[in-house]
Formats: sequence, structure tokens, C-alpha cells
Amino acid sequence: MRIVFMGTPDFSVPVLDALVKAGHEIAAVYCQPPRPAGRGKKDRLTPVHARADTLGLTVRHPVSLKSPEAQAEFAALDADVAVVVAYGLILPLAILDAPRHGCLNIHASLLPRWRGAAPIHRAIMSGDTETGICIMQMEAGLDTGPVLLREATDIGIEETTAQLHDRLSVMGAHLIVDALNRLPDLAPEPQPEIGVTYAAKIDKAEARVDWSSPAIEVDRQIRGLSPFPGAWTEIEGERVKLLASRMAQGQGVPGEVLDDALTVACGEGAVELLRLQRAGKGAQDRDEFLRGWSINAGTRI
Repeated sequence: MRIVFMGTPDFSVPVLDALVKAGHEIAAVYCQPPRPAGRGKKDRLTPVHARADTLGLTVRHPVSLKSPEAQAEFAALDADVAVVVAYGLILPLAILDAPRHGCLNIHASLLPRWRGAAPIHRAIMSGDTETGICIMQMEAGLDTGPVLLREATDIGIEETTAQLHDRLSVMGAHLIVDALNRLPDLAPEPQPEIGVTYAAKIDKAEARVDWSSPAIEVDRQIRGLSPFPGAWTEIEGERVKLLASRMAQGQGVPGEVLDDALTVACGEGAVELLRLQRAGKGAQDRDEFLRGWSINAGTRI
């Protein structure tokens, strides 16, 4: 098929690779524009842009798709379908209607649960035991379109957003190739009215750990916000990111370190911290972290 691919971050790259490997013609790749990054604040290509360049594909990065000129340029690509995955721009109706088979979105949840911007984070933070990928026919509403294919997967009890992100990205790549192969025969399934939830964008204000909360909530917060923006706490006055954890046995004053393995008391129960990151340094597994910073039992964080 002749495809317009629309995606921006790392999550989208395996999908682009899968479409190319499957032999589809990529008429153009749309992604977010390069933006200043790093210490020098030089413009940095998005992951999809960089990969598309390596593959020798045409790349476009309009700031908006609302202008008649941008819409005419898109329509002139004469695409069979557009594949959209974490693109980052709202698609006007003229864009949605331009390809012969419309626009297909790869969404990282089991719709209608977790429509919106942060479905992977919210699934873990809410304690969901299952999530998945939906291939959805896009329409004007926010993730409201009918679903063509879906595939579920369990969420591991110690899984972080980073780990689940990578698994779902690969799942999405396989599922969209399957959907395109079967497209004429797939019957769109309208989303049910019951069970709709919205995955609001993550606010950095959600990242500070409140140790008076139950351990199950603290553990979900740490795993759900890893690696970005990263749940954090203060240890001896220094801000430290917490990037992996698991539930543990123990009781104490909230925020009290209970042993030499960084088990920390919560309002109910305790969590064991497994991966941490000091300001200005790389992330470290717990044992490596403790070799550089001895944190004794009884310390309050």
C-alpha cells in the first residue's frame, strides 16, 4: 500500500521499520519539527525524523496541518492510508479524509480505557493488570473511533512505563502490519460507551513521592513515572529520582529506611527501591547506588 506515516518519538520507530520491511511504499513521513535540546540548545531531530533520514524517506515536519496549503500538500501524496502513532498534532478533518482508507491510529491501551495522551503511565499508576494495543480508525473525536484490531498483554507486577512502552511499541508494529494485510476484510467495531477513561498528560507535580501514602500507591507511582518525569524524593537534602521498585514487607514511620537494602516504610507497608538516579548522574541499580552512598537503616527520606 502507499502509506503516509505520521509519528514522532521512539515509540513510533519500530512501526516505521515494520512498514518498510513489509514492503509498503512510504509516500512521506510526517513528524514534529526539530527542537533545541542538550547543553548547546542545538536543534535535534526527532527519533522518527532521524530514522526516516537513514531509510532515505521524504520527511515533512509542519508546525500545523490547519492551513489549506498543508492540507493540499498532504492530499497530493495520493495515499491509500495514513498510519499514525504518537504524532503529536491534531489531525483536521481534511487530513483524516484524504487517504482512500482514512487514517489508522496505533493506540497503546485497550480502548475505550485510557483515551488520551499518557495511556501507558496511567495504566501502571492505576494498578491495571492488563493493557494492550488497538488499531483504530481515526475520526474527529479524541481516540473515539472504531477499533479494527486489538491485542491484550498482562502488565508485570514490577514493570515500569519504560519496559511496557518498549513491549507495546513492538506489539503495535506487528499489529498494524497485520491490519493492513487484512484491511478490506476488517469490520470496524464501535467503542462501547461504558468503560471510557481519559489518560491525562503527566504533570510534573505528580512526581514527588508522598511516603504517607500506602505502599501499593507509591510503588505504582514510581514504576508508572519511570523514566519520565521520574518519581522523586529527598535523601539527606538531595533530590533523587526513583526509577524502579517493588512491594516489600515492613512497617515504620513513613519515609523511614528500614534496612540496608533501601526498603522504605510507607503509610501502609513498604517498598524496596531498586533503581535510583542522583542529580547530574546516570541511573544506577540499588547495589551500585549504595556503594557510592551509604544510607543506613533509620534514615528518614
